[in-house]
Amino acid sequence: MNTKRYPKGLESIQTPFYYYDTDLLRTTLASIKNYEDANEGFCVHYAIKANANPKLLSIIQEYGLGIDCVSGGEIQASLDAGFDPRKIVFAGVGKSDWEIELGLDNDILCFNVESIPELEVINEIATKKKKKANVCLRINPEVGAHTHTNIATGRAEDKFGISMEDMETVIQLTQSLPYIHFMGLHFHIGSQILDMADFEALCERVNELQDRLEAQQVKLEIINVGGGLGVDYNSPETNDVPNFKDFFNTYRERLHLREGQTLHFELGRAVVAQCGSLITKTLYVKKGNQRQFVIVDAGFTDLIRPALYQAHHKIVNITSDETETETYDVVGPICESSDVFDTDVVLPKTKRGDLIAILSAGAYGETMASQYNCRPLVQGYTKDDFA
Repeated sequence: MNTKRYPKGLESIQTPFYYYDTDLLRTTLASIKNYEDANEGFCVHYAIKANANPKLLSIIQEYGLGIDCVSGGEIQASLDAGFDPRKIVFAGVGKSDWEIELGLDNDILCFNVESIPELEVINEIATKKKKKANVCLRINPEVGAHTHTNIATGRAEDKFGISMEDMETVIQLTQSLPYIHFMGLHFHIGSQILDMADFEALCERVNELQDRLEAQQVKLEIINVGGGLGVDYNSPETNDVPNFKDFFNTYRERLHLREGQTLHFELGRAVVAQCGSLITKTLYVKKGNQRQFVIVDAGFTDLIRPALYQAHHKIVNITSDETETETYDVVGPICESSDVFDTDVVLPKTKRGDLIAILSAGAYGETMASQYNCRPLVQGYTKDDFA
């Protein structure tokens, strides 16, 4: 067992399961908190869709972060974990009535509104409750992020948000609705972004829009630039804390905040990805004519990113003492051809029973799991469980 990264006792747990290095999570959170505290008006929300494991939420809540939700279930999980409702922001293109009611009943910070029909429904529900709803408008800034097309979200024809052309019209509508309080603008251009030029382009666009609105005497309390900061999936052991310095400095230097404005971020992957590993056991080593396969007991039901996004995760054998290496395709047991974690993976010579760790799996792993093939949902364990 590689005890430097994984504690003793891991091999006794039924596989597959998620293992979370809570020391690394705390180091990551401390780094985020330092940048938040050093920049007046910066407010960081954790995007709970990345991972809603209650043990992780409890730790994240200790560091005073807000929370970014995209469903009523996520709002409830945040409240159950002790997050301050006044730090909850709620986005999503299809908010149900009960989800809107839940947000209003708990006095969340704001709804990030993505269409005129949604705005009208929020006003209708708020009117019945006689409670003002705080809203920001999610604007598509038409900034193309250098990322996978399935996780790019800020383009003109994406399903998310309101077009820049409609921005003033929708702001005027907010001012005519009696139970709507317009607070500001919300943006999110995509995920797994490593090129700071994408964030620089967003800053320039936000500056343009602010100037445009100020010329019409429209003042904004909040600018919310979403998240999107990526992580190093290729070298997670050496780059285990994301590049927060360049990320936050980009906004500090490039975005022209007005006096009294607060700048909000919604980081998910960057908070939890590197602290999580999917631990799985080798069932068989199968030799083909040209290739050989390590068949493990985890599948895309437990980590769907490689099948859904063609995403790369580093894979290591954490129990083998072999010095000789071989090349394998690492595949799961699901009855689908796409149940492949990676191909041409160089590992120590691997045998039945060896434990395999799929790294950088703390974000969009456990939270996207399914029970396809009637498989049970995997459990999540933290380093604290082995103390």
